[in-house]
Amino acid sequence: MKRINTQIAALALAAALAGCGPASEPPPAFNGTDITGAGWARQLELKDHTGRHVTLADFKGKVVLLFFGYTNCPGPCPTALAEMAQVVKQVGPDRVQGLFVTVDPERDTLEKLASYVPAFHPSFLGLRGSKEEVEKVTKDFKIYYQAQKDDKGGDAGHGVEHGSYMVDHSTGIYVFDRNSRARLYFSANGRSVSAMVHDVNLLMGLRPAAGVLACVRKRRRRS
Repeated sequence: MKRINTQIAALALAAALAGCGPASEPPPAFNGTDITGAGWARQLELKDHTGRHVTLADFKGKVVLLFFGYTNCPGPCPTALAEMAQVVKQVGPDRVQGLFVTVDPERDTLEKLASYVPAFHPSFLGLRGSKEEVEKVTKDFKIYYQAQKDDKGGDAGHGVEHGSYMVDHSTGIYVFDRNSRARLYFSANGRSVSAMVHDVNLLMGLRPAAGVLACVRKRRRRS
């Protein structure tokens, strides 16, 4: 009798799970802009701050957070990196990888990136390439950037020393799933750590499982 009861319980659970499958649940709701299937944001071949050549495929198995900026950036860059660091701390460096691509390779050497980027989180990697390589990557990722130089190479209109200038650039964060596919884009406006953590968990497959359990409990209460 005990064996029969166990089999009946197993069949009931299977039926409940079947009723909570993809057909009965809407697709996950992301906070970020869903760019799944985009024909861009695919080509990334640069050198990290340790001197290693990397591509997105090197981070398969992890969700990747990717930001474009430069080390002399006064506000948007440290803000984005700090937000990304909080996401990594909450989800785990074994599940999330933070990447920072410089749009100012003229000043951002590998040594400078090695000093700047890991200061936000030790697992973060700074990436750079030649001027041509950076132009190729930013074009594929639809990233805008423009150095504000005067004719002498200084900061136009700010009266600072030669070689010191600002770079206007896009300030959104790209999110890639564990198969290195571009999935989400978080613009700077209204972006929050909690929203990114929520979406990263969805991409990791952590939240849908909880949704299935809730559905099972709901169906049981109805029966």
